[in-house]
Amino acid sequence: MGSMPMQKQASLDVEDVLSKLNIDEKISLLSGIDFWHTAPVHRLAIPSIRLSDGPNGVRGTRFFNGVPAACLPCGTALAATWDTDLIKRGGTLQGTEAIAKGASVILGPTTNMQRSPLGGRGFESFSEDPYLAGAMSAATINGIQSTGVGATIKHYVCNDQEDQRQSVDSILTERALREIYLMPFMIAQRDSRPWCFMTSYNKVNGTHASEDPRLIRDILRGEWGFDGLVMSDWFGTYSTSESIKAGLDLEMPGPSYIRGKLVGMALGCGKLGEHEVDDRAREVLKLVKKAEPLGIPENAPEGTVDTPETSALLRELSSSGIVLMKNDGSILPFSKEKTTAVIGPNAAYAAYCGGGSASLLPYYAVSPLDGIRAQVPHAKYALGAPGWKALPLMSRLTKTSDNKNGLTMKVFLDPPSVGDRKPIDEIHVPYSDIALIDYKHPLIKTNLYWLELDGSFTPEESSEYDFSLSCAGTAKVFVNGECVVDNETHQRPGNSFFGAGTAEERGTLKLDKGVTYDIKVTFGTFPTMKFTTPGVTSFGGGGLTIGLERKVSIETEIERAVKLAKEVDQVVLCAGLNKDWESEGYDRGHMDLPPGSDALIKAVLAANPNTAIVIQSGTPVTMPWAKEAPAVLQAWYGGNETGNAIADVVFGDANPSGKLPLSFPVRNEDNPAFLNYRSERNRALYGEDVYIGYRFYEKTNKEVTFPFGHGLSYTSFDIKDLSVTDKGNDIVVSATVSNTGNVDGAQVVQVYVSQHHPSINRPKKELKGFSKVFVKAGSTEKVEMVISKKYAASFWDEARDSWIMEKDVYDVLVGNSSASTPLKAKFHVQTTSWWKGL
Repeated sequence: MGSMPMQKQASLDVEDVLSKLNIDEKISLLSGIDFWHTAPVHRLAIPSIRLSDGPNGVRGTRFFNGVPAACLPCGTALAATWDTDLIKRGGTLQGTEAIAKGASVILGPTTNMQRSPLGGRGFESFSEDPYLAGAMSAATINGIQSTGVGATIKHYVCNDQEDQRQSVDSILTERALREIYLMPFMIAQRDSRPWCFMTSYNKVNGTHASEDPRLIRDILRGEWGFDGLVMSDWFGTYSTSESIKAGLDLEMPGPSYIRGKLVGMALGCGKLGEHEVDDRAREVLKLVKKAEPLGIPENAPEGTVDTPETSALLRELSSSGIVLMKNDGSILPFSKEKTTAVIGPNAAYAAYCGGGSASLLPYYAVSPLDGIRAQVPHAKYALGAPGWKALPLMSRLTKTSDNKNGLTMKVFLDPPSVGDRKPIDEIHVPYSDIALIDYKHPLIKTNLYWLELDGSFTPEESSEYDFSLSCAGTAKVFVNGECVVDNETHQRPGNSFFGAGTAEERGTLKLDKGVTYDIKVTFGTFPTMKFTTPGVTSFGGGGLTIGLERKVSIETEIERAVKLAKEVDQVVLCAGLNKDWESEGYDRGHMDLPPGSDALIKAVLAANPNTAIVIQSGTPVTMPWAKEAPAVLQAWYGGNETGNAIADVVFGDANPSGKLPLSFPVRNEDNPAFLNYRSERNRALYGEDVYIGYRFYEKTNKEVTFPFGHGLSYTSFDIKDLSVTDKGNDIVVSATVSNTGNVDGAQVVQVYVSQHHPSINRPKKELKGFSKVFVKAGSTEKVEMVISKKYAASFWDEARDSWIMEKDVYDVLVGNSSASTPLKAKFHVQTTSWWKGL
């Protein structure tokens, strides 16, 4: 089938079709056919359906030269809104975009826990608190599935680091597993019923999650009543019979590498029974049936929803998650009438998302400098310090022969040593970050082929310039015929391309202002690499990333920035991380900002105290200057509208209402997982047990830079009139919120619960409910939250292997952050009881 609409037909009868499938057809359903599609059985009118990444936007089917997408803020930024209605609208947008891109299932939300600030994918997940993470997951899923598109909650479970992620064994107590790591999945299953679960890469207490019958069959399907499809993470199926018996329905991606013929062999020798294959095929058929009403044809073309309404929602999502962490003397919001400087490594660079499978090609991406200049056109700019880890992409500075931005890519079947080789394809590439995982051409029969990329560069100033290359393959950069970077003769393993590629190699050349230089890059695909990395995912044709930037001296750039800061009334200093520092495939080595950033911030604050610091990162960073800075904003990775949202908050068009979904420790050494983070001989010991995030900092009375749940506003609020009503199975918590300032704004009422006399050690208090309320200046609003009593009071009883709600008195603590809960009420549990399930 091409992309013709499918004929209207009777709805798929799963059991009838299952009875008509032959054994080879059943086996074929248990694996994908490529990166993004399930297997069809056209004989019985079973179509192939499309899945698509990801957690913060819908990429579609292509890593290489894909169709642009709406990029939502990262997971921690979405959780920082504490606004489930808004997050549901974001999910609905993702569902709408999935339909436009011909996808029936989205691979998201990501719902793992931030054990440590250093997690490479920490930005993708929501929170260090399982209740907040569960509420955000459920809101996202309800939004996605309201459009008829399925959501895939991932990664089930304990995929909380990137180090040796496919082999690491997450070793933890049953209590920590239940109360912290499974809890957000449990809440999402209770409140949103996702169509799919995706298993994690790692082991949990000795068994890989993708073949663990206890996690999939007993807990997920048995206790929680999940009635949907369980798929592996990509290349995360490690067994044939074991994974099928455990309940893993779908191996992704395809074509199959561990099922297929091996399932036939397992049936033949009695390792598997046909009924076990039937059970897995049935779930795939049920998913196809659920997707039927969408009417998406097979191999549908990919479109977009790039509308003003989309942009407006993305801007609201982004600005609502920005957290005003500090605002001494109310120096923010800044005036648009005053002279303004925008300084810093993240100012002219749009850090709109983290790296890895969450990254996608955005419709557009607004940098903070662009956003601020849209409101203050004469704002001046200085770099201040480089914030990049890998050099910025060459393509933003180069032109093709027909004057387009980027490079021209030619594809060859022969290596450069063949003198008269002819290209078989020529493509314009707007970005010099090229992943060939899914590049196809009818003449290419294997993963071995060669590329040439051509462009020209005309420097705006005479200087030394750095060129760079990292690749999964072999490559060289030539400028006017001279080889400047050689990543072919000698290669070093690195983190590029999900750990399959090389380290970044650099070369330097002196270039003159106004002179046009010809740049040629030669590339041989993945099979030409000089080394192999054991256990790393296969990358097809591989890929390459080419960088170019003026060579900078941190000292000189800071001097320029200080000079500019002294000339203006106010400074917006944009620093932080980007997708090179925070990415799938590796964890951060430390919690600090890139080299030079802290020195820049201190120097600019000394030069002009009227400076607001805007930090973009998906997870906490150290802030050794926090006491000196009068104003600090945490702006995360804000999606397409990053810069506009930052400008809206800085100049007061949006009143900040975000609250931290993560504690910001003073130092990495203070975080509870510090001694046990990283894989040691393929094991990670969760030694902090249930004391993750604020649970640890409060239990040990450890000072943090900013506490969980913290966030200021340009107005002031008074929360009072707390009452708690016991309704039997639920408690109803109500309070009033008065806006005592002169700006309309929103406050998050946070509800924590603490047990008086638990029979074991428990955290001092735990988040069990919240409500974001919008209040006009001078007005008062009432909030009411219905909270399940058993979820509010229970802990996991390892002796009974079940939840226990003990006879006791429980405090209900209400306030506007974990560090500020002045209101207190009580409820009672009259008799001890044990429970399982949802």
